[in-house]
Amino acid sequence: MPRFSVIVPCFKVQGFLRECLDSVLDQSFRDIEVIAVDDCSPDGSGAILDEYAARDDRVRVLHLEENAGLGRARNAGLPLATGDYLFFLDSDDTLTPGALRAMADRLAETDGPDVLVFDYARTYWWGGTRRNVLARVLAQAGDGTFTAAGQPEILDLLMVVWNKVYRRDFVEREGFTFPPGYYEDTPWTFPVMFSAERIAALDRICLNYRQRRQGNILSTTSRKHFDVHAQYERVFAFLDARPELAARWRPFLHAKMGEHCLDILSKPDRLPPSDRAEFFHRTTEMFRAHRPDGAAVPAGLRVLEGSYAAYRVRRQSGRAARELERRTRPALAAAAGRLRRTASTVHVRRPLDPDLVVYSAFSHRGVLGDPAAIHRAARELAPHLRGVWVVRDEESAADPALLPPGTEHVVLGSAAYRRVTERAAFFVNNVNWPGTVAKRPGTVHLHTHQGTPLKHMGVDLLDRPGARHGLDVPQMLRRADRWDHSLVASRYAERVWERAYPCHFTSARTGSPRNDTLVNAGPEDGRRVRERLGVPDGHTVVLYAPTRREYRRGGLVERLDVARLAADLGEGHTLLVRLHPSLATGPARGLGLTELHRRGVVVDATDEPHVEDLMLASDLLITDYSALMFDYALLDRPILIHAEDWGPYSATRGTYFDITEEAPGHVSRSYRELAWLLASGAWRDEEAARLRGSFRARYCEYEDGRAAERVVRTLLLGEPMPAPEPSGVPGARAVPSVRDLLPST
Repeated sequence: MPRFSVIVPCFKVQGFLRECLDSVLDQSFRDIEVIAVDDCSPDGSGAILDEYAARDDRVRVLHLEENAGLGRARNAGLPLATGDYLFFLDSDDTLTPGALRAMADRLAETDGPDVLVFDYARTYWWGGTRRNVLARVLAQAGDGTFTAAGQPEILDLLMVVWNKVYRRDFVEREGFTFPPGYYEDTPWTFPVMFSAERIAALDRICLNYRQRRQGNILSTTSRKHFDVHAQYERVFAFLDARPELAARWRPFLHAKMGEHCLDILSKPDRLPPSDRAEFFHRTTEMFRAHRPDGAAVPAGLRVLEGSYAAYRVRRQSGRAARELERRTRPALAAAAGRLRRTASTVHVRRPLDPDLVVYSAFSHRGVLGDPAAIHRAARELAPHLRGVWVVRDEESAADPALLPPGTEHVVLGSAAYRRVTERAAFFVNNVNWPGTVAKRPGTVHLHTHQGTPLKHMGVDLLDRPGARHGLDVPQMLRRADRWDHSLVASRYAERVWERAYPCHFTSARTGSPRNDTLVNAGPEDGRRVRERLGVPDGHTVVLYAPTRREYRRGGLVERLDVARLAADLGEGHTLLVRLHPSLATGPARGLGLTELHRRGVVVDATDEPHVEDLMLASDLLITDYSALMFDYALLDRPILIHAEDWGPYSATRGTYFDITEEAPGHVSRSYRELAWLLASGAWRDEEAARLRGSFRARYCEYEDGRAAERVVRTLLLGEPMPAPEPSGVPGARAVPSVRDLLPST
């Protein structure tokens, strides 16, 4: 008996069917059966199914003699299912890699619930991807099981059949089947969720929900959308037959029905214009007929107590208000801009404050990076300097990890922000300041950058259209013209920044202030970070830090299976995973990382604000093309470069040198090579040490552990201080690992 029976109804999907089936059959979890139902499809779908069945005995094909529709096609597959759990997969959608394994593990953890609800992402025909906007509901559901009554938020999720798996004996006991017509998921999903005694949640994107440009039946203009009324009648009938459920769920279902019908009515592509009034009247009749005694009508549904004419007036007035707002927004913005410029003109007459330093980092996220290191040094060496941080919102200001208590700050765009930016003598940032910050005579701008660059930056992006998508390079240069000093960590970085930003600044050979902590640190610093992260004592810590890709929309390319890597590392190891910050809020973490973190397989360190802490805590860095390698080399700990897609990456983004030829350690071109390097001990052999030393000597030559002090003394206070000596510095302060690394085998 397989664990999953995957039922796939097929009708006119020949262009998508192979991708769908491959996503199921190529899963690492193989204890499945696929029941593919050819719903008398007029295209080549049936032949494709037969082809797959001929080469994989897990696939069984059922050819229907006449078209039955989606719901009845699913019903036809039900009697053939023998798996513990049923999974209804639409034939134009796909599973994400590792999805079935994650489902199976979650089912085992929760001791076989009636229903498992998992997350999904919408994938658009034009290439975009968007995670379910209510993913937090799954994250907040907890580790155990629950009922819909105990966690009613679960019913706020999309009530469809394909974002859940169902215990087969539960379905058979309750006699759940699909009705004919559109919206067939409604009379299945609501009864299932109302009846389930044990529901579990999986906070992982397991399915890509394809948003087709055309061919989606629910986006077809037709009277078939009237089917929604009959489908809700079936759910009300289900509750009528179960008084113990009706008392709890009738008010909820009444409101959901009204919301769903109004949503259909609001869509311009669903109903023929001549049928819209009839649809409204049928909805109001149902709304009145099923209204629970004494139930209050939510404000948004009161329109169903009136006439269709009143509904149309309300809709038209809403559209008119939105259109008026759209038309007046540019004028209001222009007026606000004139007001700011007028206010700025008044304030620039005030003298500069020679002791005022305004800091910002990473688009005003908080006290981070090089600016934070300079601020700490200034408070010690020049306490008379007043340091003020710009943060993007009050939420950031309330986070002590981003803004330590007692740090003076202003919120971006506020009156206080305008006052300090108009009078500050010094500006310190690792990102360009907004265009609204005017540079006054006498102000000094220090630009720290965000590390030593491997990939093309600035004007070098002009011939890389994919890499500069959404970037206004001329505007970037206009803002960079305000820089007075560009901080560099090596002569290589100096050459790159002067080439990438042909502006008016002077290169300051200071080193990178944030890296002082790496150069000066000892083993105890790493141990404290390990304790905070919950790393077991004595574990070897591997930090995996991939970067984003420009050749894939959204930037996410999974070139390494972190679950497999963690398993291959084995006992006594902890794998820290830090995604590129630009991927932190997208679907990347929902594709398994969040779930692996919850289960303790890996530590998701993406949200750790101080990446220096993660470097100190780790014994080995595995990366692809992240600039983190330039900083990590200062620890004199092993680095592995996983360059599986170096060709497409370097061709699309552009790089200043070939990292596979000048790497800070051994290079792997496949997971097999990476596994061999780890298992053989080659990753920490003499050649690895030689490569690391050569890399450090070229790209970290000014990193002597005094960069922050040098910036404060020479650039803020105007005091003399010797420049760092390129020769002899790299490696002189190398930090030993907290413990020995992976044993050779």
